[in-house]
This record gives sequence, C-alpha cells and structure tokens, in this order.
Amino acid sequence: MRRVKLDRIDRRILRDLQDNGRMTNVDLANRAGISAPPCLRRVRALEEAGFIRGYHADVNPEALGYKVTIFAFVGLNSQAEDDLVAFEEMVEDWPEVRECHMLSGETDFLLKVVAKDWDTFQKFLTTRLTPAPNVSHVKTALSFRTRKQLPGVPVEVDVEDDEDDDVED
Repeated sequence: MRRVKLDRIDRRILRDLQDNGRMTNVDLANRAGISAPPCLRRVRALEEAGFIRGYHADVNPEALGYKVTIFAFVGLNSQAEDDLVAFEEMVEDWPEVRECHMLSGETDFLLKVVAKDWDTFQKFLTTRLTPAPNVSHVKTALSFRTRKQLPGVPVEVDVEDDEDDDVED
C-alpha cells in the first residue's frame, strides 16, 4: 500500500462517495473542484491505502421480508484469543448476523441479527446461537424502529491537514 496524505480534496471525495457510492467520476471530480483524471487517481489511491474498503447497495430489509432486528449480547465461557476468534469465525457463517462487535465489560460480543419474523429469530437463538460452543449466556433486545443508520464515519472536509492522516504500510 502506498502512503496517502489526506487533504481537503481527498476528504471531500471520501465524504461524497460515502454519501453516494454510485456517483460518477465526473460528478465526483466536479464536486471536489478538480478534473476527472486526477480524481480517479485519488480514488484509486484512497482504495489502495485502505480508506475505501468497498462499495455496496443499501438494501431495505423490510422490502425483502426482514421485519425483525434484534441485538444479542453474548457472553462466552472463555475469552482466550483462540476462543474469541473461533466465535467470530463461526458468526461469519451465519447470514442473519449482520454485525459482530467485540466489547469490553460484562458482554463479550454484540450481534445485530435480522429475521423475517419473531419465530424465525427464536429458532436461530435456540438452535444456533445459545447452544454454540463456548457461549455461556445471551441477552437480547428487540429494535422497534431505526431512526438513524448512517454508513461509515463523519468526514470533515474543512479541517487542517495534519500528520494523523498519514497512512503507511
């Protein structure tokens, strides 16, 4: 990976692509105030440096029949690194688990799980998650609605360039 120093234009590109990953390079370049060829070079450099991990469509879960979102707080019997990794790898194979976060404190992992209905989730909970190896306990919280769900992170465009933005591998 190459070294990238983020400037105002790079930050603008990141913010605009995060807001609309389907934006054409010409539109992106116009918004950033540069021409298309250097804009494309900057996008490629941001991808190679790992600032841009990928592109995807924001699919409406309810349109596909996923009407239930549950957050599961999972405690493990062992927090040895091999056991934590084994749990994470197991969760990778479960398509209904959309997010997996390792936490500090009383709960080891927070999972975001989607299901078509409550019965489908209950089946997942009782046949896969709770009896999974090393799982000691699971607490769940049903999400009634989601008001805000933004991808990525806030990208400030008009900030001073500083050394903290350098990336080198």
